Amino acid sequence: MAAQGEKKPVLEMVQADGADEGCVTFVLHDEDHTLGNSLRYMIMKNADVDFCGYTITHPSESKINFRIQTRGGAPATEPLRRGLNELSDVCQHVLNTFQLSVTSALLMGPRLGPPQRSCLAADPML
Repeated sequence: MAAQGEKKPVLEMVQADGADEGCVTFVLHDEDHTLGNSLRYMIMKNADVDFCGYTITHPSESKINFRIQTRGGAPATEPLRRGLNELSDVCQHVLNTFQLSVTSALLMGPRLGPPQRSCLAADPML
């Protein structure tokens, strides 16, 4: 447990005694399904991964138990590192695309054309 004033670790690695490096549970603190499901998806795309899943121990706790099992004795830390990097790249691409679209829309100004009808105006009951 971290003493007062110390930062608790963001990531812990939990490995059973005698277990190989290819079967590890990682504990991610201060995270939820947003990271858990996205990261699980990215890691499962790796051909060296046999199993990847996560659980949230309790709704009142903000930590994830993230399990990775690899094939052929490959260390589980590598798919985790690769998955985090790939997820970061995807998020950066989404952010760049969004910023480009916003900038483009601001430079183009309001679009001219026929007025748009609202769905309320089309309702004969109104």
